[in-house]
Amino acid sequence: MEIRDRLFIGNEWVEPSTDRTIDVISPITEEVYARTPDAAPADIDRAVEAARAAFEGPWAQTTPADRADAIAALSQALQKRAQDIATTITNENGTPAQQSIMTQVYAATMVLDTYADITRTYEWSDERTGALGQKVIVRKAPVGVCAGITPWNVPLFIMAMKLGPCLASGSTMVLKPAPETALDPYLLAEAVLDAGLPPGVINIVAATREASEYLVAHPGIDKVSFTGSTATGSRIGAICGEQIKRCTLELGGKSAAIVLDDVDLEAQLQNLLMAGLLNNGQACAAQTRILVPRSRYQEIVDAMAAGMSAMPVGDPNDPATAIGPVVAKRQRDKIVDFLESGRADRKST
Repeated sequence: MEIRDRLFIGNEWVEPSTDRTIDVISPITEEVYARTPDAAPADIDRAVEAARAAFEGPWAQTTPADRADAIAALSQALQKRAQDIATTITNENGTPAQQSIMTQVYAATMVLDTYADITRTYEWSDERTGALGQKVIVRKAPVGVCAGITPWNVPLFIMAMKLGPCLASGSTMVLKPAPETALDPYLLAEAVLDAGLPPGVINIVAATREASEYLVAHPGIDKVSFTGSTATGSRIGAICGEQIKRCTLELGGKSAAIVLDDVDLEAQLQNLLMAGLLNNGQACAAQTRILVPRSRYQEIVDAMAAGMSAMPVGDPNDPATAIGPVVAKRQRDKIVDFLESGRADRKST
């Protein structure tokens, strides 16, 4: 079992304030295979304080070029750890190894590289003409200390989506990863040190519900960025609304694949399958409904069934596996309930 007993705050591995821990459950064996600290409110206070000190220090005074270099350096440091990160996330959430390098690592570093480029070319200050003809200078300023709360399905990618604009603007962040994927952020922390980012710019504290809500409501947090469920997003939005605090909520959604009458089914079948089954279907962008012409319905159903039957299911660490386990028993049970509901509806029609 891999044991981590420290939190990453202010570029230091600090001892947590309590002995509470998070058990990281293997989706492959359903056994505990790693354990990390479960941050308490006192740990959140310390992380926010470190982020505030960094923001009010030299970080907010850096030039866009400096920040672009820092983002690019973080991307490079992550790429050096690509295989370790991919394997860790596969073991955390079941992503097939054949997909992990791209979806779990390089998708994230491409985001960071994009923000590094944007930071170099973005118009941070521009002169405009006011309503009365006067010259007005509009400057883009950093928000301050941000909280980034991320899900378990593509953890590093979503952390990169939050870190990119945060770092570009000159803001700092306290990252709160999901308990299911509490191990891979330690590799991100190592990359932060390797990249030479100043202390407190990025702080990482895995936590369960109590400390997570405490982070959202913390008076030292200027903005919350959350990706996850609608129910949790609603609660975060309510807290931020009460405090007149900025928040960004990305609550996902399910779109349909629309198949037209003239589709070349042989050419598009694999795209249809992967649109719904990438990362074992654990993606907010998954096209989990397929709308097809009535005239070709049975043909498409038969082709989809044959295609799915040909996809190897098994240990996600096996390079041949196309479909691995879902992240947790609760997710599996939810899927089984959907299947049973679908069978019942079909019998009743």
